Amino acid sequence: MGSNMELQGKKIIITGGASGFGSGISEKCIENGATIIIADINKSLANDKANELGKNAHSISTDVSNVNSVKNLKIESEKIFGDPDIIINNAGVTHNPDFIENISNEEFERVLNVNVKSVFLMSKEFVPQMKTRQSGVILNIASTAGISPRPKLTWYNSTKGWMITATKSLAIELAPFKIRVNAINPVAGETPLLKTFMGEDTPEMREKFLSTIPLGRFSTPEDMGNAAVFLCSDKASMITGVALEVDGGRCI
Repeated sequence: MGSNMELQGKKIIITGGASGFGSGISEKCIENGATIIIADINKSLANDKANELGKNAHSISTDVSNVNSVKNLKIESEKIFGDPDIIINNAGVTHNPDFIENISNEEFERVLNVNVKSVFLMSKEFVPQMKTRQSGVILNIASTAGISPRPKLTWYNSTKGWMITATKSLAIELAPFKIRVNAINPVAGETPLLKTFMGEDTPEMREKFLSTIPLGRFSTPEDMGNAAVFLCSDKASMITGVALEVDGGRCI
């Protein structure tokens, strides 16, 4: 257990919290005293993760791009712990790196639905009760792709730029209600998406990616978890509308 317990007693919903960066965020939230719901499209993976993390972790099978699935998440999460204090929009997908003319309509729709529409749906369902309570935190897991894009990932990059703008716009709209909204911009990390970003997972390709990160390593789920805990905690009570780069200097 963490000695500081920055999120003691907080109730948190983490989308895509069963794998990759989401898994690291789930672990750190539990370590810091929170009760969490892992809302993930992969039901068995979400169950396994919740079981691994113990009695304060729950899972609800959720497709964040589907309006009825997000409505169901609200209903089921209320049964588990009432209203969440914190929403972490972490679920995300990418398309294979390719020239824009080669990206299929289906790939484009999927990236847009999971990375963009999900934030709209989650906000619509969960913000009203935060406004009533006059408290709450939303954290969006965006990407350095939204501010310093790499080629051949145009539509993925664009969804992350959208997410960063949505973060700032929500922050200014919700500030009067004492709701903070921030984002984290990870650089490519050791997650299931890494191979997709690179096109192929070879030592040469890894070297090429690493050469663009001044600190010389990929970001890890633990890095994201630590940043998420800070931004969601009361220690960050004066921070809103920020997109924090957790990228080893990639965007300098």
